[in-house]
Amino acid sequence: MYSNQQQISSPEVVELRKEAGLWLKELREKRGLSQRQMAEKVGGNYYTFISQLESGRGRIPPDRYLVWAEVLGVEPEFFVKNLLRSYDPVTYSILFGKSEPQRFGKSKSKSLSGEIMRDCIVFSA
Repeated sequence: MYSNQQQISSPEVVELRKEAGLWLKELREKRGLSQRQMAEKVGGNYYTFISQLESGRGRIPPDRYLVWAEVLGVEPEFFVKNLLRSYDPVTYSILFGKSEPQRFGKSKSKSLSGEIMRDCIVFSA
């Protein structure tokens, strides 16, 4: 069986993972959740896993993407596309080209409690 997670030692991948971690932290904090609360909501056993993700030292398992997107109030496609760029830049590049993210001030995102305004990274293909 072939398993090739992007080489975490690559400076580019390290930086992308850190950016993804900061993005996840921003989303969590905007929802007013502690790391412990986030772990409980996404089915994690330990809040330290959230800490590892937010520092760029881990990956959200793909089978948990939908739960995470829902808890964070982000559209699943947008959520996964952002993670894919950081977690697997080779696959991202094949699917979407070498596009760089564009930062927009505010973007509407649906949440379980209605519409909220949040800073988002949007990718152009």
